[in-house]
Formats: sequence, C-alpha cells, structure tokens
Amino acid sequence: MKQKDEILYIVMPAYNEEENIEDTLNEWYPIIAKHSAHGKSRLVVVDDGSKDETYEIMKKYAKTHPLFTPLRKENGGHGAAVFFLYDYSVKKANWIFQTDSDGQTNPDEFEIFWKERNNYDAIFGHRAKRGDGKIRAFVEKTVCFLVKQYFGVKVPDANAPFRLMKAKILKEYLYKLKPDFNLPNIMITTYFVYYDRKVKFEKISFKPREKGTNSINIKKIIAIGRKATSDFKELKKEL
Repeated sequence: MKQKDEILYIVMPAYNEEENIEDTLNEWYPIIAKHSAHGKSRLVVVDDGSKDETYEIMKKYAKTHPLFTPLRKENGGHGAAVFFLYDYSVKKANWIFQTDSDGQTNPDEFEIFWKERNNYDAIFGHRAKRGDGKIRAFVEKTVCFLVKQYFGVKVPDANAPFRLMKAKILKEYLYKLKPDFNLPNIMITTYFVYYDRKVKFEKISFKPREKGTNSINIKKIIAIGRKATSDFKELKKEL
C-alpha cells in the first residue's frame, strides 16, 4: 500500500487533563497533519468522563483543527477508554498508534516507528528508563513476569502507551477481550508476541508528569494487580 493511501489514527484517552490537553494536542496535531495527505487520517482523543474542562477544551480545539476528533464516554477507567478507542479506530484505519494525553511521551519519537512500519505488524515502545518513579518501574517488571508465567511470553515492556499496530491484526485480538477489561494493552502486546507476529520493541523516553494529577495510586495499583492475576488465569484457558 502506498503511503498516500494509508490511513493513520493516533488515539489517546484523557481523564481530567485540562492542564495538559491543549499542549498535548499542539504537540501531536502536526504529526497527524504530516501523515494525512488525503485528509482521512485522524487524531482522536476520548474524554473518559472527566470532571474538569478537558472535553470543552477539546471541542474548542476541534473547531480550528479538522483532523482532530474529540469523543466522550462515561468514566470507565483507562483500560476501557483504550478499548473504546481501538474499537472506534479499527473500522476506519490501516494503522493505529496509541499514546496517552498526559505529556509523558515524546511526539518526536513517532517518526522512528513510522519509518519502520512496513517491516513489522506492531512496534511497541520500551521504557528502558522511566521518569515516573521506581514504583511504576517495579509494577511493569512484575507485569512482564506475570505475562511470562501465564502465557510463556517474554517482553521488555508490556504496557507502554506508545505503540503502532496494523489495524487488521489488532482487530483479530481486540475482541478476545471484554470492553471493560482493565489492561487491554498488556494483553494485546501478549497476543502479538504469543501468535508470532512480526514485532519490535523500540526504546522510547518516558518523562515524569509535569501537570495535572495522576489518577493512579498505590491502592489502585494493588487492586488492578489482583484483578489482572485473575483475568490472566481466565484468558490463559482460552488460548
């Protein structure tokens, strides 16, 4: 497929990001504009039931940025928002790139992924160094350990919010999961590797959050971990 015919969707969930969202859109909009010669590619952000002005800022931004699509849904958590975005996008795009809207990822690193896209079915970010603390790094290592234990899959980073995937292959795996599944990116990474798709893990930078409030705390991490262990047991049965 020629580049001029490819449709790229860059998708992001957002929750209470009024302090970050305009800066994030300004950083990523030029990327989608560069890769939308035909005008069909989109930057899509879903507001996950924010209690602040995130969605209002998004709607205002869309009035002057035609390749930006703001969406809104009831609050269901990060995982459900990511699933919602994938479900929305796999029906429209050839390539889907997912990142977060909190300003921790670097748009300048997108081109590295894009230039290599035709050699792989998916390119996943690998946060070799993390700016969001030792606890988060430990959680990711634990997740990778559990993925190896349950599915026999070895990955350096299962949950990085910086990933470029062929939409038709993502679609094969997405609906193995329930729409409210907590950790869809972890299982999608697992499926791509488990089923021997052509995958690359590319090192990326990962900055500390500079604005806004992180909605995840230790209590939530523990609860998510317990639920994930139970979910992994059930999903393993289906493989």
